[in-house]
Amino acid sequence: MREYSIGELSRATGVKVPTIRYYEDIGLMNAPPRSEGGQRRYSGTARDRLGFIAHAREMGFPLEAIRSLIDLAEHPDRPCADADRIAGARLAEVDARIARLTRLKRELERMLDGHRSGKVADCRIIEVLGDHAKCASDH
Repeated sequence: MREYSIGELSRATGVKVPTIRYYEDIGLMNAPPRSEGGQRRYSGTARDRLGFIAHAREMGFPLEAIRSLIDLAEHPDRPCADADRIAGARLAEVDARIARLTRLKRELERMLDGHRSGKVADCRIIEVLGDHAKCASDH
């Protein structure tokens, strides 16, 4: 089975070396065995776990949710309901963020509507930013 140095593991997964060490420090990654020279030696299993963590982080899962998902992955006979709940919570966060961004987009469009130039004294953008009550949405 192939072993990886921490630098090779970093290149293979796209995760920076300090982040790998951090994941070890907080227990998301097991501390790897070391060579006689004291170099960390990671297995393919460690590479796969780090890939799992990296993908989950890219999807915005918080570290505690990732910890729970790793625990679930290590017990394949358990029901998937907890994983569904964790992913559902993340989806709800994404939906809420999309709704906030949609409101923000509409407000920016409204601020720009019909106003592309002129004097600052007549600037709708400055006016709206200066008086929150003139905003159409609640950010």
